[in-house]
Amino acid sequence: MKKHFSATVKELAQCEVRTCGMLVQKRNTENAVAMAPLRKLRLCVKHGSKRHEIYINSQGTFGELKKLVAERTGLHPMDLKMVFKGKEQVSAAYLDTSGVKDRSKVEVVEDPVAQAKRVLEMRRGAKMEKDWNFISRISLEVDRLASEVSSMEAVIFREGFVAEHKVLRLIELLMNELLKLDSVIADGDVKLQRRIQVRRVQKYVEALDVLKLKNAIPRVNNGQPLTTADAKEQRKQKPSPSPQTPSVILTTKWETFDTLNSTPAYASTPASTTASSIARILW
Repeated sequence: MKKHFSATVKELAQCEVRTCGMLVQKRNTENAVAMAPLRKLRLCVKHGSKRHEIYINSQGTFGELKKLVAERTGLHPMDLKMVFKGKEQVSAAYLDTSGVKDRSKVEVVEDPVAQAKRVLEMRRGAKMEKDWNFISRISLEVDRLASEVSSMEAVIFREGFVAEHKVLRLIELLMNELLKLDSVIADGDVKLQRRIQVRRVQKYVEALDVLKLKNAIPRVNNGQPLTTADAKEQRKQKPSPSPQTPSVILTTKWETFDTLNSTPAYASTPASTTASSIARILW
């Protein structure tokens, strides 16, 4: 880790920042003292059918030349390619070390790939900013609805009841905000912010569902929920209807049965009758 850090410090020490803000390799100061004073180069820059005469420092870079050409043509510097002696030059390359001299000809060509990439980056940045503002507005609306949820919780805790349509209205408004968040397709910080707001909305919807259940519990006069014991007590206090007793007829007449002295009816039947019936059957 320390070796990597020291190597990075050495590399930064060998670089310098040009006037255009570009970080380039630092020149050897000893050779720079021995060199002749800086001079201006007059370059002939060709762009399509037009030619521009541009003056630039001899130790300047092609990136600085791009900016000067962009001021003349109205194009973006990132959309330009510098061609010198039939070879494309990078923006960090120095003019003098690349062989550019006074009255040299440099061609400027528009780069459609770089232009398309820059346009896509601009559109991506604009969309990200738009989504960020959209989520910020949703966050403010969720804050307002959250205050209403807190007020409703206090009302139910204090009075024990609130109109059910108010709870349903809040749930509907929160679900609308959740649908708006689902329509946002983003990445990075915008995606993280969207996820945070989705969790907030879901938490408040769950809280309203709990309040809706509490609101449906039967209440007694002081606003407390009616427990099972209270319900039983109320049922005991209700007067129960008197059962209808069937009509009974009282009498003082009693029937007496003499089971010992009574003779059964079949004992009085004469024996001859029995014998005659048996004889009929045998015949």
